[in-house]
Amino acid sequence: MDYELRGRTCLVTGASSGIGAGIVRLFSEQGATVTAIARRVDRIERLDGVTAVAADVTRPADLDRVAALGPVEVLVNCAGGSRPTTPDSGEEVWDEAFALNFTAVRRLTTALLPAMRQRRWGRIVNISGSMEPRGLNAAIAAKGALHLWAKGLSCDVAADGVTLNTLQPGRIDSEQIREKLHPTEQSRRSFIERNIPIGYFGEPADVAHVVAFLASPAARYITGAVIPVDGGMHYFAH
Repeated sequence: MDYELRGRTCLVTGASSGIGAGIVRLFSEQGATVTAIARRVDRIERLDGVTAVAADVTRPADLDRVAALGPVEVLVNCAGGSRPTTPDSGEEVWDEAFALNFTAVRRLTTALLPAMRQRRWGRIVNISGSMEPRGLNAAIAAKGALHLWAKGLSCDVAADGVTLNTLQPGRIDSEQIREKLHPTEQSRRSFIERNIPIGYFGEPADVAHVVAFLASPAARYITGAVIPVDGGMHYFAH
């Protein structure tokens, strides 16, 4: 499938593994020019048209350096991570969760947006997560802020040809899921049977293809949306 991304300049954060790596791979296959951002830069695949850049988006100096790499036409904010916490956790836990899952996205988007608006064309896609918590999780609170910020901003930039959408992946077969949430085959199978109607974990490519579509000219009339990519899991969140 041709998403008409050939020659488009794209920037993807969180690009060293999982969903981010899958997006970079598909963009490369589509002929885009991609800047891939990650702390573990050595893990970014060496692909055609892909430039790997080491950066931690929670550090203001690194974020400023990444923003200076622009202008870009397609921004995918994929860096993030779950942060289960307790009612008595300290401020540093909340500060770090918001820095990673909300503030970095807001700051990078704000920095790259003026060139998109001037060009009167741009695509911004945020990778979020479940909004149905099973316990206190600082990242989910940050993602909630991300959703409403993105919806509001999408209204302000729509007339300039810039779309802004957010994806909610479910259980995607990745390093984070296998090592932190479901380290055994039994735990994976049990969760699937109880929660995922489609009957299996998704693959990074399942998210990447939706991102590529939203980045394409064909998705010009979609903005401000929050789209689940979860095999039906959102219907059975509890």
